[in-house]
Amino acid sequence: MKRTAFYISIHIIIPFIFAGIAVFSAIVALRIAETYMKHAMHSAWMIPLWIGILATIGFICGLIVVQVMVKPVERFVRKAEQSPLIAKASSEAAYKKPGDDMEHFAQVFEQVTDVLSRIEAKDLFPNIIGQSKVIRALLSQITKVAPTDTTVLISGESGTGKELVATSIHEHSLRKGKPFIKLNCVAVPEGLWESELFGHEKGSFTGATDTKKGKFEMANGGTLFLDEIGDMPLNTQAKILRVLQEREFERVGGTRPIKVNVRFIAATNKTLETMVKEGEFREDLFYRINVFSVNMPPLRERKEDIPLLVEHFLQAAPKPAKVASTALQVLLPHAWPGNVRELQNTLERAAVMCETGSIEPQHLPESITKGFTNQVMYPSRDSSSLDEQLREIEKGIIIEVLRKTGGVQVRAAEMLGIDQRSLWHRIKKYNIDITSFKSSTS
Repeated sequence: MKRTAFYISIHIIIPFIFAGIAVFSAIVALRIAETYMKHAMHSAWMIPLWIGILATIGFICGLIVVQVMVKPVERFVRKAEQSPLIAKASSEAAYKKPGDDMEHFAQVFEQVTDVLSRIEAKDLFPNIIGQSKVIRALLSQITKVAPTDTTVLISGESGTGKELVATSIHEHSLRKGKPFIKLNCVAVPEGLWESELFGHEKGSFTGATDTKKGKFEMANGGTLFLDEIGDMPLNTQAKILRVLQEREFERVGGTRPIKVNVRFIAATNKTLETMVKEGEFREDLFYRINVFSVNMPPLRERKEDIPLLVEHFLQAAPKPAKVASTALQVLLPHAWPGNVRELQNTLERAAVMCETGSIEPQHLPESITKGFTNQVMYPSRDSSSLDEQLREIEKGIIIEVLRKTGGVQVRAAEMLGIDQRSLWHRIKKYNIDITSFKSSTS
């Protein structure tokens, strides 16, 4: 006969157990009191004895519950701490020694979650390079919105990788394997918007020698990505809005409505809210496309990803090259107004310029090197490992920024693109004397 199993939440079991212990203790106490009253017993020393017995029973029951519930957690924590990935994460985080077991458990769980999120990001999104918290938060957004048909608006500065995000959304959606059609709104000539988007019939205008499908029709069943939608003319915006609402359109010169099933993604490097206020973008279209917003962080806000990006771009460089630690030290504090695209172009140029296969500071553009001071601590040439060189670079950059800000950690954290708590941990990790910068000026 098939056995039926019942599963009860741990959030119910534990309170139920302790409530049972409390009820049991109350019943026993009541019985003892009744017995003493019935037999008119007045032994004062017996009451503390029974209190001690009941307390001991409660303690033993609580200890058993804790052993049953907490032991598996302790085993997990011990095994997790033995993992090289968790040990590395712990050393990088430079956490303080926990004060109690619960704080210790919470710290290990946070490290495990951090490592798992990095592995997930690398496996699910191999084309999006980065392991910083802002990138992992972005990828978490993608995993949530991708399986839906929700319209997505991707905003961010030029060169941050908005097209990569749009592609990732499509590849992780239910429309994967269906058409993914892209159109850069900046590249569409004036007067050809309707033809590009909706297509045209043969003979509909001079030069229309054949029937042409538009982007909407080509994307039927899949995804249409309109890059830099802020550059779309107002009259075209009205027609786009109608298609999004009605799911049908007509080709230029055509009379037959064509129905489409398209998932819509748009991107912009402009502030559409401001454009709406200034009358440069339709308010109704803005609210129609701004269903789920994704904001691409600029490179200056995720500088911890620069070494990963450098390695990735140099693997695809026209000449085999590696970046010297001194050159990497120059690249890290740069503001990167052109973001990831600027970094990629810089590395491609440097790889071509260097003759020894090692990119040095002199191979980098003057626009990057001129703002870099010699007061940053350069790592020695005989550093035993890349990790040690990177630690020296990171320490040198922190010292330089603290010098510029006069030791004001809030301003230093803003300049470094990290939160204040993270900066504090790094200062402790590298034993940096913060008081020595108090007299410096920015």
